[in-house]
Amino acid sequence: MGEEYCLGVITASSREEAERIAEALVHERLAACVTIVPEVESVYWWEGQVVRDREALLLVKTVRAKWPMLMAAVKERHSYQVPEIIALPIVEGSEAYLEWLERSLRAS
Repeated sequence: MGEEYCLGVITASSREEAERIAEALVHERLAACVTIVPEVESVYWWEGQVVRDREALLLVKTVRAKWPMLMAAVKERHSYQVPEIIALPIVEGSEAYLEWLERSLRAS
């Protein structure tokens, strides 16, 4: 287990958009798993105003080496002008889960 693991946090405009993005990331082996939280409420600044939106949240399990390709794949499919696509390091995890994560990201 020599990889740097990370958790991607991405918001999408709808559950449908989140599902499309998640399917593509897993299919292309850019993510081992994407958990979709179908509805969250976000409050943020946009174009000089405070905006409140219902969005879907994606929690993406991957490795840092795949992050640039993952970001490009998300931007290609995302409806937002400035999508939230951030990565957080995974500093600890179940050894069995992290081994599964690595195996899942390899091309078969």
